[in-house]
Amino acid sequence: MAQSAQWLNIRLNRAFYRPGEPVQLTVWINSQPDAPLRSGAVPARLSAVIRHLADPIGQVQQAVTLTGGEQPIALTWSPPLASPRGYGIDLRLESENGVPLAAASTAFDVLDRWTQMPRYGFLTDFSPGRSDAAETMDDLTRYHINGLQFYDWMYRHEQFLTDQEPYRDLLGRELSRASVETLIAAAHAHGIAAMPYTAVYGASVAFYREHPDWALRRQDGQPVFFGDDFLVIMDPRPGSPWTRHLLDQFEQVLRQTAFDGIHLDQYGDPKVGYDASGLEFPLDGALAEFINATRTRVDSLRPEAAVVFNAVNNWPVKLVAPAAQDLVYIEVWPPHTGFDDLHRLIVAAQALGGGKPVVLAAYIDPSLEHNVRLMDAVVFASGGAHIELGEHNGMLADAYFPRYGTMSPTLAEAVRRYYDFAVRYQEAIGPHTRNPARNDLRYIGIEGISTAWLKPEGGRWAGNQVWAIVREGEGLTAISLVNLLGLEAPEWARRLESPPIALGPAAVHIGVDRMVRRIWLATPDGYDPSPHPISFRRGRGVDGEIITLQIPFLKYWDLLVIEWAE
Repeated sequence: MAQSAQWLNIRLNRAFYRPGEPVQLTVWINSQPDAPLRSGAVPARLSAVIRHLADPIGQVQQAVTLTGGEQPIALTWSPPLASPRGYGIDLRLESENGVPLAAASTAFDVLDRWTQMPRYGFLTDFSPGRSDAAETMDDLTRYHINGLQFYDWMYRHEQFLTDQEPYRDLLGRELSRASVETLIAAAHAHGIAAMPYTAVYGASVAFYREHPDWALRRQDGQPVFFGDDFLVIMDPRPGSPWTRHLLDQFEQVLRQTAFDGIHLDQYGDPKVGYDASGLEFPLDGALAEFINATRTRVDSLRPEAAVVFNAVNNWPVKLVAPAAQDLVYIEVWPPHTGFDDLHRLIVAAQALGGGKPVVLAAYIDPSLEHNVRLMDAVVFASGGAHIELGEHNGMLADAYFPRYGTMSPTLAEAVRRYYDFAVRYQEAIGPHTRNPARNDLRYIGIEGISTAWLKPEGGRWAGNQVWAIVREGEGLTAISLVNLLGLEAPEWARRLESPPIALGPAAVHIGVDRMVRRIWLATPDGYDPSPHPISFRRGRGVDGEIITLQIPFLKYWDLLVIEWAE
């Protein structure tokens, strides 16, 4: 309802909950917009219904007295121990005689560790005296961000820690170890993992001059520089002096800080190197072995810590996806420019990684608000995650993270609803669901509308269609309808000047080969993300059974979930 945003503001105390942890939320009720309430206290009732997928499984109620101002109400609920599992919380504020006053929703999940369903974010400001750590984590918790990449936090690429305080990095930025530690502590207080950025083979020119034989070389024997003589690329093969040095640096970080693992970066090029003796070797296998060596060192110090590696432009994903890392992280560059490329990258990487969650780093300016919403819809509907959110309502707009953009209030609220939605319905569309492996659905059609259903074998999507992205969970099949009507160029980084043309009501026809128990629909494009039952009728077609149903409205993204009878 229209008053929801100004009446109710929900804050969870953690980004996710481990089995056995109670969920604590604070609901800030602001009844100031209702002028008559200013003259006296009004009794009311606040209720929270907890849902798992389409089923209510718990309820918390509390009597409140509206005083015409802002007042916090604390609610606590203990979820089941099952993990990983997502839940929705639907709040309703009513007067004493049952008149609805306001409604709002949020979500939470129960995980054993953050990498089961990563919501990766970023930090870039480690300046001396930073004092907003708690506020920053409060804001990120609203989006359920459960892991943070501390980008360029270190003293040098080859020496992460220093006795200097504050210190200046290689670019001359003034940084503070105290600020880093304060941010880590604030993240932990909210259940957010802190991951230190590192580069697998980057070293300063000064370090290279001290160790010239450690460098990776071109065919002509010259060292490989990154940037304008900014860094020199070192030899990352197993057992090399550089590799032994960097693993020792990782050990220092894990012994002397409270970081929760190691984030490994590479630059995507070169793909072949030469050592000081002129021996040629490919880097893809060396990088996979570097991941494995990092995992071995991390496990010896902190077995619960995570290891993440950046497969730049999907290279070398075939070798690094199955390596000993906790998730598959892909930085997206051309030619992967289409929305459908995002889907294919996620599905392929999940298969190569043996079911590991997939995180895409695809940088987009937050001024492209329609692009952002469609991009997150495609990524989340495909079972993936997107590192995009961080500092000060920031969104990653550039590979150099400090050049992030700032979301408008409208976009920030829309993105928050999308993250709620992904957390809530993770067992229908999340990283533990699967790309369709059997023909439970023969086709998906919408009357009068071109519908593209991307099957596992590939094929390009075109614009001016509704895309159907299908995922399988336990006992269910989820169909995400992503709206590209009126948009001729479905590229995620090319500005869409207008939103897709809204659709609805519309009849949807689905060819099925199993008995349907029930169907429900939900959407993040509004203030009510709760599941709504959808009636359907059965019929016979040439190839088998057809079910027909009606969706009331499609703006950007609708989720249809079919629960099977067997």
